[in-house]
Amino acid sequence: MISTLLTGFAASPRMRAALRYGAIMLAVLLFLLALRRSGESTGRLAERLETTEKANDVQRRMLEAAARRPRDRNELAERMRDGRF
Repeated sequence: MISTLLTGFAASPRMRAALRYGAIMLAVLLFLLALRRSGESTGRLAERLETTEKANDVQRRMLEAAARRPRDRNELAERMRDGRF
């Protein structure tokens, strides 16, 4: 029953053209949906990269500040006397 119905569709030139255009429209729709998903994942990756860069910048500044700190009490006292602290 279904095979005779499909054969009847495929036999008519107009139905073949309609099926062809339908297949083309389906392919374009699937392409656009895939493109949308790709854009969303790219946006998430960009956001993750930005967050990582901010965290790395904070950590770098903390390490630089730790490298400039006084090593002991005497150095701290000297810095305070000289007004460099």
